[in-house]
Amino acid sequence: MIQNSYRKCRSFYHKLKFYYSVNWTKTLYFNFKKFPFQIAKKLPVFFYGRVKFTSVAGEIKIDGNIKKGMIGFGQPYELNKAQKGISEIFILGKLTFKGKFQFGKDCFVFVGENANCELGNMASMASSGKIICTEKIVLGDYARFGSEAQIIDTNFHDLIDTETGEKLEKSAPILIGNYNFASNRVSVLKGTQTSDFCTIASNSLCTKNYTSLGKNILIGGIPAKLIRSNISRDWQGEKQQLDDFLTI
Repeated sequence: MIQNSYRKCRSFYHKLKFYYSVNWTKTLYFNFKKFPFQIAKKLPVFFYGRVKFTSVAGEIKIDGNIKKGMIGFGQPYELNKAQKGISEIFILGKLTFKGKFQFGKDCFVFVGENANCELGNMASMASSGKIICTEKIVLGDYARFGSEAQIIDTNFHDLIDTETGEKLEKSAPILIGNYNFASNRVSVLKGTQTSDFCTIASNSLCTKNYTSLGKNILIGGIPAKLIRSNISRDWQGEKQQLDDFLTI
């Protein structure tokens, strides 16, 4: 009887702690501003802690079965719990969620005008991550990025060939396959493409199409190159744990 009462009190405490961590003002504002009422009332997007809406003028779409809190922004799922309070969203183009998605603390997400950013089911971006999309970025299902990773499809500035005067391509689509895992401080720049089951080592710089290397590979370095074949994160072994992270 005492043990049962303890479990109930503990469950109540964790629920109270969780709901206290949600930024309800931003959560309610965002959902009812960006989605039809029948979707908005389910509160599919939760915001945690401080977050700045620089702009949410663009189109935001969720494909799949709509559930409460299926998308978390500032979600405290990592070992470090403190926040800097610098999370920011700047959406002018189209942002599509293909299912559940998880942003860690202090992330920055920018989707420019006429740009298209598509985030796969069960994909994620850990704390202090950055997505800057000026043309096109696609993350496959279970494409998960570690802390301080950045995905940027543009050089920001025009570059020219000083011999020919030719203006070089400023941006190019980024296409990340399914079941990709990028460790911390990985930079993925314009034109990067990866196959399914690609692992990217910590502090790597990705700048090109790696799909010719096949699946189940480990790449890394500056710039990234093939390190090992026939290797993959144990996705099946971690599936339940990953599901729990993204379930309220």
